[in-house]
Amino acid sequence: MTTDFQTAREALGARLRELRTEAGMEGKAIAAQLGWQTSKVSRLQNGKQTPTRADLTGWARTIGRLDVEGELHGLLAALDMKQRHRSWRRQLAGGHRGRQEIAVRQTADTTVIRGLEVSRIPGLFQTPEYARIIFDANSEFRGIPPTTDAAVETRMRRQEALYDPEKSFRFLVCEAALYHRPCPADVMAEQLDRLYNLVGQRRIELGIIPFGAELRRTVPHAFWIYDRRLVIVETISEELWLTGDEDLALYERAWEWLAESAETGAPARRLIGRARASLDLT
Repeated sequence: MTTDFQTAREALGARLRELRTEAGMEGKAIAAQLGWQTSKVSRLQNGKQTPTRADLTGWARTIGRLDVEGELHGLLAALDMKQRHRSWRRQLAGGHRGRQEIAVRQTADTTVIRGLEVSRIPGLFQTPEYARIIFDANSEFRGIPPTTDAAVETRMRRQEALYDPEKSFRFLVCEAALYHRPCPADVMAEQLDRLYNLVGQRRIELGIIPFGAELRRTVPHAFWIYDRRLVIVETISEELWLTGDEDLALYERAWEWLAESAETGAPARRLIGRARASLDLT
């Protein structure tokens, strides 16, 4: 299936070919001047390889068109944006399991995961029934195949990382997530019990941001930070995968500022217990 990223890369390759043709140069001549293998020119022109900024600068200079260097760099920047913006429509076209497998791999490759959730329990801490209802509702909302059993199994497999002595998990959850109920009361009660029991476990730091907390920075949206290499932000229509140093620093600062207002340990348990007691289980 053609992705937005691949379509954009093919468009960049077509522009490179057009510029080379206009300059009256053969691909092998460009390769020779830049010290490349001829196959690299072919891969770039056919959208089979992503060029670097240096590749594009070299291409512009070799064809005698320094005036298009900025244009080519702009196309590369747009290509990067396509890679960062991952539409849910494409990711979930075959159901939830594929995206959950990606989450398993990301977690396996990460030592420290930090996250903020605003209105739901983090996937790493969800019970099977809570997760099942979340997946079912999202399938209905998006009109995608309900591969719920496979998705739940994969999410539970991902949670095995919580017991890996080489990993640690630092999560902030807004108190609203303890009350926003996407499921029947009995399922929510079981979910809150699990969350309560996770507080204080080794390698898991769970902070609850109370309703009345004074905040240096108001809560923006949910996000997850994987080591110091990747931030994932979810919107209704897409995921943003951010890897730039400035983005990483900004989200780390947001997490640290919010963590200042979070309750941990016994106070966090009290907040969870209060939410649990508010449920009508009759």
